[in-house]
Amino acid sequence: MRAAIDTNRLTDLFRGDKHLGDWLGECDQIYVPLPVLAEIKAGFAGGARRPENEAVLREFLLKPTVSVLLPGRETAEHYARLFVQLRIAGTPIPINDLWIAALVVEHDLVLVTRDAHFRRIPQIIATQP
Repeated sequence: MRAAIDTNRLTDLFRGDKHLGDWLGECDQIYVPLPVLAEIKAGFAGGARRPENEAVLREFLLKPTVSVLLPGRETAEHYARLFVQLRIAGTPIPINDLWIAALVVEHDLVLVTRDAHFRRIPQIIATQP
């Protein structure tokens, strides 16, 4: 399975969620969307444990099955379609989450998240292992 991880679940993983760690360990590839990386690093920047947290993140990103997922031109197309789809439905989601959704749709990934609003997007399989 190929999965993208949302900020809240990456935080859970770093806090020691063993069940999530075991589940991710079964994945062929784990992607960290760029907006997730930015949100995590922003959280570290204001925290008292920045050096320790950065070390944990660095170790995670060095795993051979983990990659940072960068947006490109195709991502922008998916973003635009999802933005209009959600606006018409009257169910907008936060901007960073829209970028995450666009990357997940573009790359046909399962999204590991606790955010229920991703379930408003039928193109996404969202799970909370």
